[in-house]
Amino acid sequence: MRFSLSKFLIALLLTSMFFNCARRGTPTGGLKDSLPPILVKAIPAIESINFKEKRIKIFFDEYIKIADVKKNLVISPPQKNDPLITPVGTASKFITIKILDTLDSNTTYSFNFGNSIVDNNEGNKLGNFKYVFSTGSYIDSLFVTGEVTKPRMKKPLENIDVMLYEYDSVFNDSIIFKQKPRYLANTLDSTLFEITNIRAGKYLLIALKDANHNKIYNPEIDEIGFVKDTITIPTDKKYNFTIFKEIPDLKVIKPREVNKGHLIFGYEGNTKDLKIELLTKTPKNFESKLTYEKGKDTLNYWYTPFENDSLIFKVSKGDDYSENFILKTRSSKIDSLNITKSTNSTLHLIDTFSINTTTPITTFNKSQIKITNQDSINVEFNAYLSKNSSKLYLDFEKKINSEYTFEILPKSITDIFEASNDSLSFKLKTKALENYGILNLDVQSSKSSALIIELLDEKENLIRIVKIEKPQLVKFDLLLPKKYVVRVTFDENNNGIWDTGSFLEKRQPEIVKYFKTPIEVRENWEINDVLILN
Repeated sequence: MRFSLSKFLIALLLTSMFFNCARRGTPTGGLKDSLPPILVKAIPAIESINFKEKRIKIFFDEYIKIADVKKNLVISPPQKNDPLITPVGTASKFITIKILDTLDSNTTYSFNFGNSIVDNNEGNKLGNFKYVFSTGSYIDSLFVTGEVTKPRMKKPLENIDVMLYEYDSVFNDSIIFKQKPRYLANTLDSTLFEITNIRAGKYLLIALKDANHNKIYNPEIDEIGFVKDTITIPTDKKYNFTIFKEIPDLKVIKPREVNKGHLIFGYEGNTKDLKIELLTKTPKNFESKLTYEKGKDTLNYWYTPFENDSLIFKVSKGDDYSENFILKTRSSKIDSLNITKSTNSTLHLIDTFSINTTTPITTFNKSQIKITNQDSINVEFNAYLSKNSSKLYLDFEKKINSEYTFEILPKSITDIFEASNDSLSFKLKTKALENYGILNLDVQSSKSSALIIELLDEKENLIRIVKIEKPQLVKFDLLLPKKYVVRVTFDENNNGIWDTGSFLEKRQPEIVKYFKTPIEVRENWEINDVLILN
């Protein structure tokens, strides 16, 4: 009995030691899986010919998930009724495709899943997986490649549909507004494209940033790019072209009341020379102002309030557009006059100081505004309003290393609602020339067109702009020390702005070139650089 008890105690001690040792470390589970899923088989097999099935089953070596299949899956040629793909959201070792459309005869189809197939454990992508079959007796194997970029945009463009429309007996340019293309690919997370499994022939090649994913061009919401000439397949040529937003036909949206005396008109298209007339009878002291919001497709209509239940407007643009709107007025609140200055402490030598307001300025009294230097000597200045009347510029000759005091007496500035300012006083300083740098750009080009040279900061904010008639030396002085990026527009029609393209007019947008390598400007440095435009 004693011997058995001793054996039991020894066994218990060994068991305890084993478990203590086992608890000292945590199993790692081995190396992390970094391999994508592997195709095992497909029924029917990939690149089957004389295809007549309605259901496809694709098997993999591990559990997979389908991620963002609606975003990633590209079917070429497109189908009227999208197939049913299962399972979605759950792990499985196979994918089932149920075809809900009638397939064209003698046609090669490609189901490109993009990056949507991932393994269940680590999310490793089976990139650009395609299931290809033909309803005819052979697989079409021709292809076309290239790149799609966007003018005036430094960041690479992603997720663009690239399309081929077949030139046949029923083809015309309006087909892209009505029908899906014959062949389709997507750039996904790149600017490059490849359309595969194409039959020989002539095609129209376009690219779409397709806002509602219907594979049909809608100029109001989509962006487009196109190759002007017919392309012939097979080809070894790579097609590189740009995508752009066309200017849609002018359309003005019924005004919305923000506050009493302040309305907003939404619009699409070109509003140059647009007129907004108030047809409702107005009092003698009535005034109105029309202002644009930068970066927004809206017009602000400001007016001196008067009692009326509704307002009738006529909006017109020459002989091209005319429409009347009726607006019921309800608001009793009036926008407040808020005043800020264009800079807080430092007034840079190249800048023009301004007083900024949230409501349009109708009058100002220059005699009630005084600028003095550090010696208390009055400084001569010019005062003028910006185009939209929301800035009062105070322009004067600034000297280096100087201090200026601004004094604005009450009621110097009056807005459209007859509100005026309280007393304002503040001080600003200028810097020394040594605090700035100079950038000289020797612009060289084989083209003789006018150029728009833009200097941007690294966040693509516009810092300076110079317009020149031909390639020449461009000087940017009084630059703050920082890194800058250069953007150049080939201003073919010499109108001083970048012009977009038109598909129906077969007009490409004006060429824009980014120089991605930043140029660092330092204090008290003069940099000379050469800008070669080919």
